[in-house]
Amino acid sequence: MKLSDKVYDVLKWLCLIAMPAAAYGYSALAKVWALPYATEVPETINIIAFVVGVLIGVSTLNYNKENVVDHDHVDINQEKEVG
Repeated sequence: MKLSDKVYDVLKWLCLIAMPAAAYGYSALAKVWALPYATEVPETINIIAFVVGVLIGVSTLNYNKENVVDHDHVDINQEKEVG
């Protein structure tokens, strides 16, 4: 699986910023306002963020496999002569 750049950026933002903020926000508000499922909702959000993070990691791994540059083998005919 390889994600497009836009999908990757959105998922990364969701995973690293939005979902943890939402989980913390609900947890804090649940204590103040006695909202239901004070632990279940944040834990569910964090589990979803984890799954999204795994998808991002798989996509990154696949992208890097396709774009490997072989630095060990340099064609001397491609190097510019100085002088």
